[in-house]
Amino acid sequence: MAETGGQGARALALQSLSKSFGNGAPAVDNVSLRIEEGEFFSLLGPSGCGKTTTLRMVAGFEAPDSGQIRLGAQDITPLPPERRDMGMVFQNYALFPHRTIAENVAFGLRMRKVPKPEIATRVREALALVRLTGFEDRRPAQLSGGQQQRVALARAIVINPAVLLCDEPLGALDKKLRQQMQFELKTLHRRLGLTMIYVTHDQEEALTMSDRIAVMRAGKVAQCGAPREIYDRPVDRFVADFIGDTNILDGEASGLALLMPGGWRLPLPEARQGRASVALRPERVRLCPPGAGLVDATVEEANFLGDSVLLKLSLPGEQGMLARVPRHAEAGSLEPGATLGLTWQADDPVMLADA
Repeated sequence: MAETGGQGARALALQSLSKSFGNGAPAVDNVSLRIEEGEFFSLLGPSGCGKTTTLRMVAGFEAPDSGQIRLGAQDITPLPPERRDMGMVFQNYALFPHRTIAENVAFGLRMRKVPKPEIATRVREALALVRLTGFEDRRPAQLSGGQQQRVALARAIVINPAVLLCDEPLGALDKKLRQQMQFELKTLHRRLGLTMIYVTHDQEEALTMSDRIAVMRAGKVAQCGAPREIYDRPVDRFVADFIGDTNILDGEASGLALLMPGGWRLPLPEARQGRASVALRPERVRLCPPGAGLVDATVEEANFLGDSVLLKLSLPGEQGMLARVPRHAEAGSLEPGATLGLTWQADDPVMLADA
């Protein structure tokens, strides 16, 4: 199969897209995004945030109330799905149960009236890419869930689309198989250079696979950036709380310190006045002897996670905190009721936009 790639020439641009259903709040509210050619771009957010509706508008299954979708220089907003040069992979596979695997993969090519000899060649290449050579004559029911998902993927890429759209494609798989398919999707993306838009509610999946992520909330984009940027520097309380485990600490800022309930002070990375909030990842918290850190805490629970221990801690002023520490932490007992000192680097807390 021909490889594609590069940036700019066929970037996908969403310009002020909005979509409402009935009389409720907009499902998608003035969303503007640019996905570069060859990029693995994820739409991430909780159920009802607008990510799937956005994907369906890109695919042509929903018409926007306002806004525009451009693929390179072309306005594709009015085009039907079959004229948008896009492949689609669904969570439920959507395979034809009474057709063979080869017939399922060939379906889109037959609809495009591709000559039969070329169809046979491209189907063979697509099945080889997803490691299903030899499965051509089987039926979907004879395959495992992971194999069926690979068939759906082969059917989408066999048409050589400019953009591959994936709507929670791994959601029906168990954890181990889902992880395996994540590796396969990343490898396939790299080999083909496809532009991919990937919808998921799974934060770990988005962080693992994406070049960039748009975190959505209530129909809007809350933050868009590289996985490391979104994880390390969330812009507000919603993003900080949604992406992985985090501690959100509220207090009264005075210069470079946040006065916390219970009377202790949390050093701030930048000067503030008035009510303020910071996010602090559990893995940034370090243990030390009582009295030697920024604050002392009492262990409430300790969950063994294999390579680490997740501590549920009680701070002065009845605030709680999570700390993820190596399993062999040597700052004292990790048993419930034990007292520990806590510390972290000065730039570990992240100031949040909303207090």
